[in-house]
Amino acid sequence: MEGFGTFFQTGDWKGEKHVPVIHAPESVQADEKFDLKVSIGDAIGHPNTFEHYIAWFKVMFHPDGAKFPIELANFNFSAHGESDNFTEPTGLTSVKLKKSGTVYAISYCNIHGLWINSKKIEVK
Repeated sequence: MEGFGTFFQTGDWKGEKHVPVIHAPESVQADEKFDLKVSIGDAIGHPNTFEHYIAWFKVMFHPDGAKFPIELANFNFSAHGESDNFTEPTGLTSVKLKKSGTVYAISYCNIHGLWINSKKIEVK
């Protein structure tokens, strides 16, 4: 059986408009709240039309040494060019971490599939 992970695509977000960009500090204090933002198209814009759009982001955190990741956020984007109203795929949440680990952001483009990016965060 083929693993689900084989469907994920990745790349440098500066040259690939589908890769989610994770905006978060590289280190934080334990239990101190910080903003975690995920966006698409920071360097190259992504279309947002009825035909071609980013439908959602899923944000997970995998603490060092843990067996499973923890879901931090799920952002759905439902306005795709309706009557000149456009959403820019961006999600913002506040997070507190107890230990170091890796944030994973997954985006879904209705034409080009699943894209993933990650960022290590050190907890002091």
